[in-house]
Amino acid sequence: MDAVLNRYCRLLEGVIAFCLAAMVVLVFGNVVLRYGFNSGISVSEELSRWLFVWLTFMGAIIGLREHAHLGTDMLVGRLGPIGKKVCLVMAYALMLLMCWMLFSGSLEQTKINWDVTAPSSGASMAWFYSVGLVFGVSAAAVLLVDLFKLLTGRAGDADLVIVREEQV
Repeated sequence: MDAVLNRYCRLLEGVIAFCLAAMVVLVFGNVVLRYGFNSGISVSEELSRWLFVWLTFMGAIIGLREHAHLGTDMLVGRLGPIGKKVCLVMAYALMLLMCWMLFSGSLEQTKINWDVTAPSSGASMAWFYSVGLVFGVSAAAVLLVDLFKLLTGRAGDADLVIVREEQV
């Protein structure tokens, strides 16, 4: 399962790179057209905003997979292995609950906005809200794999604290 998640994250990295490149082209092109030619790309701002939201959520999935989010381990770091495992199981349970809440809320928003069109592009606003669906499912998959490794004893001592310490 780790190999599948690693390939999925590689795919997301490619999509993020594409989103970033498209944003640069849209925004830079729009600036040049506005100041140089007194015209512009009407959908540039809207599409850039949508691409930014998508790349942010996809980056969060990758960050979750790599345990790259910053946090504090002041309490958990002082606990023994069993205390760390208990805290980690509770943290995974809470994160899975948040994934469910985000997924269900995004599903409702996607349904509500299915027939609503965006002002500039005319695309369905459901595309904007569907990023929560992708994130909810993807993040839950990452968390479930990590939780399975923890519960089956495949997680090492270094895996019991899931935040990355920032080196100054």
